[in-house]
Amino acid sequence: MKFEYSPVGVCPSKIEFEIEDGKLHNVKFTGGCPGNLIAIPKLIEGEDASRIAKLLRGNLCLGRGAAQKTSCADQLAIAIEEALEKKAS
Repeated sequence: MKFEYSPVGVCPSKIEFEIEDGKLHNVKFTGGCPGNLIAIPKLIEGEDASRIAKLLRGNLCLGRGAAQKTSCADQLAIAIEEALEKKAS
């Protein structure tokens, strides 16, 4: 099943991904820092969605002199959690 999420408080404008048999596939960020946002999907392709959400939840951006309340990884975790809730209902 394909999911789309509009992240808040980060550079990317959209996160898209699929969950099949509990595994993440085809994660794509639109916008943002290409290096990290190309690497993350490669690292989590085919991994258990619940495990990845737990692993990435709470990872915050700490650069530029002040901590942010979220990050691209944290927003992906939130998106995955919401998708899993939708699938369960």
